Formats: sequence, structure tokens, C-alpha cells
Amino acid sequence: MFVVFENGGKQYKVFEGDTLKIEHCECKKGDILKFRTILLYNDNKGDTIVGSPYVKNLELSCKVLDIIKDKKIIVFKKKRRHNYRRKLGHRQNMVVLKVLSLNSDKNKVSGSADKVNVSEKNKSKILEVTKDGS
Repeated sequence: MFVVFENGGKQYKVFEGDTLKIEHCECKKGDILKFRTILLYNDNKGDTIVGSPYVKNLELSCKVLDIIKDKKIIVFKKKRRHNYRRKLGHRQNMVVLKVLSLNSDKNKVSGSADKVNVSEKNKSKILEVTKDGS
């Protein structure tokens, strides 16, 4: 089972038990973060639920493992023939998360978004998209 969620203008595909780095948010080490901006949900049975824009009644729980700084990015500015050179560095604050669980109300999730049925023979083609969730 995996989900795609959105945070800070970026999309992340995560499985249960994964660790990932996201941009800094107001949290402390050991806190539990809950994300409700789920864009896509896929269980192991082949059912995929696509949100419009988000899947309702679905929540991703993550634990903050650490707050770190990312690698340094060098910003170099130059104007030719004017002896203008500036070298700056930037390190973005990042939060390391571990995905704990995906909390859902199974009855409400299936009817809240578009359900996509994908054939076993050709996973790249979408066979049927229904609005009622069946």
C-alpha cells in the first residue's frame, strides 16, 4: 500500500515504514505529524483512489525522527567586466520523518473520490474511471 501526499508544494510517494525528508515545519523531535493532503491512495489489492484534489477521510501519520540541515547550495553571482562577484551559501532546514500508519474510514474513503480500475495485463492503461467510487 502506498500514498502520494502533498506538503510544501511538493509531492511525496511513501509506503508504510518509509523515512523521508521534507522542508522544515514547526515541530519538535518526537512529535507526530498528520497529513490530510492525500492526492492518491493505492492498496495492495490493485484498487487506486485518486482525489479531486484530495482524498477525503484519509490521514497519514508520521513521527519526527530528527531536524537536520540539508547539504549546502552555493549561490554565485557575477557581472562580467565590472569586477562584481558574490559567493553565498545556503543550507535548508529539513525534517526527517518516519511513516507510521495510514488512518482511514474505509466506508467513506471509497465514495469520496474517483476510483480507478487498472487491468492486470497492462498496468499503464486505465480501463475505467467512475465518479461514484464503485
